[in-house]
Amino acid sequence: MSFWELVVIAIVALLVLGPERLPGAIRSVSGFVRSVKQFGQQMQAELNDELRVQELHDKLKQAEEKGLLNLTTEEMQAMTELRQAAADVTNPYPAISKPAESQTLPAEPAASPSPISPDPVVADDKNHKP
Repeated sequence: MSFWELVVIAIVALLVLGPERLPGAIRSVSGFVRSVKQFGQQMQAELNDELRVQELHDKLKQAEEKGLLNLTTEEMQAMTELRQAAADVTNPYPAISKPAESQTLPAEPAASPSPISPDPVVADDKNHKP
């Protein structure tokens, strides 16, 4: 859009909505545009991921046709990436190393909690005043 088209749209919006509601309308429109852009970016990222998966799948097929012998550099990289992806899927959360102090076990087990005693206010319902 050119500058003059935006000016005409702004003047029409000012006349239709008035000066009180125009800022709210601008915020609503900008929020909608922002959400559409985010959706587009997410879709583009997902499509790129799917295309990469398809490319790796094709490289794997080529490597299997060769019997996994005499592979090109691209095929070797694809195999390495697929192995890493498989390792990530089987262990998605890496082990968190704890400080040495927290890895030691206590000398005696923790005391068991005391049995739950009834609340005197709830148990003595006769004397309870609303």
